[in-house]
Amino acid sequence: MYRKRILLFLTALISATLACTMFVGGPEYSEGVIPVSAEAVESLKAQIEAAVLAGAQTGTVTLQITEEQITSYIAFRLAAQENPALLNPQVYLRDGQMQVYGKVQRSYFIANVLVVLNVSVDELGQPRVEIASADFGPFPVPDGLKQSLTAIITEAYTGSLGPIATGFRLESISIANGLMTVTGQIR
Repeated sequence: MYRKRILLFLTALISATLACTMFVGGPEYSEGVIPVSAEAVESLKAQIEAAVLAGAQTGTVTLQITEEQITSYIAFRLAAQENPALLNPQVYLRDGQMQVYGKVQRSYFIANVLVVLNVSVDELGQPRVEIASADFGPFPVPDGLKQSLTAIITEAYTGSLGPIATGFRLESISIANGLMTVTGQIR
């Protein structure tokens, strides 16, 4: 009788453990939580439209993107995917780099991750995204990570500029103090 109780208790404990997810560590988030909101995405869209209208007059488009805007944009893009590579993204724009924190889930395990990106402009005036470092805690770095992040950032660039994207040449991207400044010329 005593053995049955112990066996039943252990079975229940193992079942409860398997039904839950277990946090297994990874890099600590840099700073406070950046809020994610539809309003931030809408403000980014409005800001892009205003920059494009001003650029039509001057020939130069300058856009400043905040951490809240880029975090919200990436969070909504990832949420739309069936199996997103990253959960709960937080994007910090510091010291010339884009620091993307988030969580990954593998089976019953969840870990914090950090991907540090260098974002620049290539010789064709297109955004270039290079992974400076990636820390996935105890998990290996996913194979398609660079392609996935590059696709999201490139889509943000081409999708945001819409009809003028073919007549637009990106000149510079600078990142500092929570802002990413994008400058380009309308041809």
